[in-house]
Amino acid sequence: MDMSRLSETTAGRAADHDPGRALAPEDVRSVLDAVLGTVEHPGTIAEALRNGETVVLGSFGSFRPDGGTASFRPGRALEEFLQGATG
Repeated sequence: MDMSRLSETTAGRAADHDPGRALAPEDVRSVLDAVLGTVEHPGTIAEALRNGETVVLGSFGSFRPDGGTASFRPGRALEEFLQGATG
């Protein structure tokens, strides 16, 4: 899934969760760019990792700095979903 499809799919899911508060795919893309970063600008996750912080994204998982790179540890809910235990 590329960024365009991720933005469109996420905008659709947001509308499903709260129909009175629809988001445009372009708005979702702006938020994803701010959080994940672009080639030109680091995102808030990258900045936090560079500052030595661990970034916890609820049951999705966490990113932590690891010797000049980043490590991701999936959360329990993500692991269970991928293993077919939920959803």
